[in-house]
Formats: sequence, C-alpha cells, structure tokens
Amino acid sequence: MKRDLLNLLRCPKTGQRLLLESNFEILNEEVMNGWLSAENCQERYPIINGIPRFVHEQNYADSFGRQWNHFRQTQLDSFSGHPISERRFRRATGWTPEELNGQWVLDAGCGSGRFAEIALNFGAKVVALDYSTAVEACYENLKHHANFHVVQADIYALPFQNGTFPFVYSLGVLQHTPDVAKAVGVLPVMVKTGGRLCVDVYWKRFRTMLHMKYFLRPLTKRLPQQSLFRGLELVTPTLLRISQNLGKVPLFGRVLKRMIPIADYTGIYPLNDKQLNEWALLDTFDMLSPKYDNPQTPATLHNLLELARIKDIEVFQEGMLVGRGCKQ
Repeated sequence: MKRDLLNLLRCPKTGQRLLLESNFEILNEEVMNGWLSAENCQERYPIINGIPRFVHEQNYADSFGRQWNHFRQTQLDSFSGHPISERRFRRATGWTPEELNGQWVLDAGCGSGRFAEIALNFGAKVVALDYSTAVEACYENLKHHANFHVVQADIYALPFQNGTFPFVYSLGVLQHTPDVAKAVGVLPVMVKTGGRLCVDVYWKRFRTMLHMKYFLRPLTKRLPQQSLFRGLELVTPTLLRISQNLGKVPLFGRVLKRMIPIADYTGIYPLNDKQLNEWALLDTFDMLSPKYDNPQTPATLHNLLELARIKDIEVFQEGMLVGRGCKQ
C-alpha cells in the first residue's frame, strides 16, 4: 500500500479517517503488512501483502478470485498483444487519455486489472477495488505503476470519503452482485460533483435468457468450484471446436453456436488458438460458477442511474448494456 492512499481511505463502518499503526513492514516504500485503525473507535483492518483488506477472507465472489488468479494475465492487453480491453473501455466510458490524465479513478470490481491497466496507461491515478482475492492478481500485474493502488473491499461498504473520485467505472461486475440496484446506487456516492460514472451489466432480454448457461447454472453454481473448473478444463477444447464448426454453418451458424455452453470468441477477437482456448475456459467458468447472475433491462438501468442523481444519462449496447452519465 502506498502511503498517499491513506488520504482517500475511510472506515467503511464509521466514515472516520484511517491511521497506519506503528508496527508495519515496508518494502520499496510500500507498506506490505500492518494494520489500519479508525480514529476514536475500535475498528481495525489488516494490510496483507501490500493490500488493505476490508472484507472476510471467504465470500460470494470466491469463484472470481479463483479464476483471476489462475488467468492472471490472460485478458490484459499488454499480455494478449491486442487492444481488446482498451477498445471496450473507450467505447463504454467515452473517456479520453486527456480527460483521465492526472485524475483519481475508481475501478469498482477490478478483477485482474484489465481495465485498470488502460486507465493507468492514460495517466490516471487508479484505485482498483475488488471483493475477491482477484486483488492479488491485480496487484502482481500492475504494481510497477507509480499511480496504482489496490484495495479488497465490499462494493456495498466502500472505504472512501464520499465524492472522492472524478471518474468511477464498474465493467463486467454488477450483474454478479446480490443486489444490482443497491450497487448502482452506492457508486455515484463516490463520484465527485460534476464527475462521471460508467457501469455495464448483462442485458435482460428474451434472447439473453435463452442462453444455454441459464439452463445449466442451477446446477453448476452449486458445484464445488474446483471440481467445476477441472471439469471445464477437460471439456473446453472439445466444446470450443464444436462451437467453431457450428459457426461455419451458412445462415444458422450464430444461432447454433448458442446451443453450446462455451464462450467462443472465434472471429470476434484476433486471438491465436491458445488464447481462444484460455479465454473460452475463463469466461465459461465466469458464466457458470458465480452465485449471482442478474441481467437488467435498459429502462431499469436508466431509472437506477436517474434515482442516483446522475444526469445526461446514456444507455446503450456495447457488448454489454452500458449506462453512463455525470454526477449532479
């Protein structure tokens, strides 16, 4: 943990400032292990392996911690060699490097840091937050950036001063929270007046709900995660080949592919065979393992942003259903 993060941190229970207790370990000017304590109260939070921790070790997002630590670099543009994450980030947020340069940015649900990497490359000061142990993968991937900070915390109990961030985004996350409306409602609280917010969710529509994963999830989300992952490792190469072959069928290929419960990016992203298999395994596990999967309609997302005092709202499809706007 870099010490300038202390200026932003607050106790998620009391809102009080957090102080670094005297007994701590430092490596390369970062606090690696120690404790944060709230002013005038008994709340204490550990710093473990360079990361402030505000949540219990085990939680509903365990599957995401497992997948992102296994696929630590898979979806980073710096590793794949393709600007896949940058394109999604630019199209969803509409933010430019000139706007983000030197600004504080909150990445709510960072995973292994695929979008945090983009914001850092744009010159932003990024606080990457995740509920799961994915923060450890994110830390390893991005710790070399001088303006990078990472926190393990609950999106419903964010450990920051209200109105801290000129830019807040949450991409690929909110549909996997227990209460999407509540999650959308708390993020604008972190946005500075006049600042900007961008979120995305799965689109709730007839076509989406017919996806094969929704027929499998009642079973797969209850399986031991390690068993599910090992099973997917075995079947993913075969399912991916079947999906790729079905995709070649004239006229009906796209429809037939949806019958195969696999994330197939053939022809969508310029990935080699090894990368296609890794992305398929990663995102198929992401589809089948989470405890929660809550798509939203455009009208619902627009209404949630409006209730949260976001203005100039835009809701549109960019792979996911994206909602963005400015804080009043």
